[in-house]
Amino acid sequence: MKHAQIREAAAALFNDQRNPFGAFSLGSETHHAATIPDAVRRCRWIAVDINASAFGLYFVSPSPERARLVACFDSDYPSTAVATKFISGASGEDMVRHSSISTTPRWWADDGVPGSRQAFQPLAWAEPTAPLAPGTNGIALPVHADRGQCGLVVFLGSEITLSDEMLCEIHARCFALFAAVARIRPGDNTGRTRSISKRELECLKLTANGNTSEEIAKLLKLSVHTANQYLTQSTQKLNATNRNQAVAKALRLGLIE
Repeated sequence: MKHAQIREAAAALFNDQRNPFGAFSLGSETHHAATIPDAVRRCRWIAVDINASAFGLYFVSPSPERARLVACFDSDYPSTAVATKFISGASGEDMVRHSSISTTPRWWADDGVPGSRQAFQPLAWAEPTAPLAPGTNGIALPVHADRGQCGLVVFLGSEITLSDEMLCEIHARCFALFAAVARIRPGDNTGRTRSISKRELECLKLTANGNTSEEIAKLLKLSVHTANQYLTQSTQKLNATNRNQAVAKALRLGLIE
């Protein structure tokens, strides 16, 4: 399925007669407000439909030099799964480049488990890739939204079941899910976001680009303590539980680009 076809299918799911996350709720007559906990629940439903044991939704950070995957949430929400740390690290660099220019799903399998590739090899319009997390089977679905935002919805599991027809539907639902998450604004979750200073945003953006506190301090000519303080303050103002969630929220809200 071409990119335009996937977007069209996603749009059909993302309308006033259906749930904003693309989960099939044909009887719904109202457009429900979207929140991150809602999005986690909808993603879990998709995971159940394909027999996946874990999932994650990621934004691609905006830096062309050090772009990386920033986790918005995963199946351990509000905590962060171990697999997410691999996917957000060096393992995801090639997938970042792929997601920015293509919507072709990519899958991988653990060669240590006999027959693990059989679930994915029949998929005509998906392609194999290096594992995003060691010792896992999974499929990654590139997704795009308004304002040029792009990202990835990842499903993991040793018993994932998919056909080409089902993959088209799942991908469309992931597009709708990502579009809904990208549209969430502060008032939709925890009330009005407190004003974030320019320095706090600079620290968040450098974090999104993969810089450590030490690197941020050096780049902005600050002490490491001050850099961490700015990151802590921005995390609190965004009502996030850690700096990675703060970065994901800032990307989603368009505070950093």
